[in-house]
Parts: sequence; structure tokens; C-alpha cells
Amino acid sequence: MYVIFGKRSVTALLSAAVLITALVISGTGIRDNLSMTASTDVNWGLSYPQEGGTPTGNAGADELKKYNAFYTGNTSEKKIYLTFDAGYENGFTPHILDVLKKHKVKAAFFLVGNFIKTSPELVRRIVSEGHTVGNHTMTHPDMSAISDEDSFRKEITELEKLYKDVTGQSMKKYYRPPQGKYSPENLSMAKKLGYKTIFWSLAYVDWYNDDQPSEDEAFSKLIPRIHSGAIVLLHSTSETNSKILDELLTKWEKLGYSFGTLDEL
Repeated sequence: MYVIFGKRSVTALLSAAVLITALVISGTGIRDNLSMTASTDVNWGLSYPQEGGTPTGNAGADELKKYNAFYTGNTSEKKIYLTFDAGYENGFTPHILDVLKKHKVKAAFFLVGNFIKTSPELVRRIVSEGHTVGNHTMTHPDMSAISDEDSFRKEITELEKLYKDVTGQSMKKYYRPPQGKYSPENLSMAKKLGYKTIFWSLAYVDWYNDDQPSEDEAFSKLIPRIHSGAIVLLHSTSETNSKILDELLTKWEKLGYSFGTLDEL
């Protein structure tokens, strides 16, 4: 099974091109067709060959490291790197922060400009409680469609400035491409700006407000597929995530996992 996680779109393959058509693609040879080349713009995707094992990305860990990009941490260590994406505040972040504090977990929040503009107090709370704020761009565009460095840099640096205006601190250099869309050129641009690009090795479809997964559906994805060194992506806009987070962290802890920070990468 090959799972493609784009926030608004998903990927299927047609010949040598990438066509966005479906959430889940089954078959063989897909990773080869999606391997990263200089002319390829793709959605980040994963395959899960075995339960509890490290998934395979459509670009390998060694290949990504050339660009200071990561999708897992240390795969020999039972540690989870918990991250949240947030383009806006949907009312659930305060509870999520309460749960993280209860479990003494430090997470990373990849924020869009809208979130910082509309919820500055929450941003300051996130920072004051020791969590990391990463760069999810100012306006959440398809960054793979941006070919010139000036436009790419503007999306990144405008968010940096807004974050500093709100918190008085410089933003840490962690970048996550909106919708998981990227190209080698984008990764090179991010590296040139001093950023590490952070993909993920575990996520599920949690971002549709009017079609939220049930709690059982969420656990059926997030428990069997957890693995050593997992970078987990959840959306803080998800009501289901807010409801299950306490139990989810407890379940992971009972499986012997601890939690790390992106700085450890």
C-alpha cells in the first residue's frame, strides 16, 4: 500500500507523470516512479511494508539528508517526534497544549501566517511552554509551483518576521512544505535559507472538519504504524485529535516510546 498525504490533494501515477487522483494507491514499483529527480514535483508519500517497521518514503533518508531534510529520526531508538500543522485555530489547541503538559511532551507546531495573526496569545503560550514553532509559510501555497528564489524566500521570511513581532524571538529553522508538495529545487532553496525540511513518517486523514475520522479509525492508523524514530504529523484543527490525544500518548507510552524534539535530529 502506498499512502499519499497532501492536505488538499493526493497523488496517483500515470506513466512517468504524477497525477493527483486518489488518497490510497496500491501496487508495486510506485516508489521508483516517485523517486526524487531534478524535474519532479510531488506530494510526500509513504508506504508501510510491515506493522511497526520504518515506512519507505518517496525519497530515501540518505537522499533527503543532502538537502538537510528528514522524515524520521533515529530508527534504532523508540522515540517519537510529535508535530502539529496549523493553518488556523479551530478551538482545540488549548486542550492539546493541556494534554502535552500533562504528559510532559514537547511538540513542534508548524504554523501559517493566519494562525499567528489571529491567535498571537496561543502562539506565545506554545513558546512559553517549551514547544517549537516551525515555518509552514506565510500563506500556505503550493511551494513546488514556486520556481524563483525571491518568491520562495518571501513566503518564509514574512512568517519569520510576523513570528518575531508576536514573540520577540527568532523562529527556529524548521520548514514543512504546505500540503507536503515539494521539489528538489524547493529543498535546495530551504537549505540555502538555513532551514531543515521536516516531512513525516506517520500521519492520517484528519484535516477535513466536516468529515472527521472516528476515534477508532484514528487509533487503527496511529497505533499499528507507530515505529522507532517516527516523526508524527497531526493537525491541531482536528476535533478527533483533540479528543484522543491523552489516550493516544498513553498508549504510545505503554508501548515503550518516549518523546524527542526536532533539535535532536
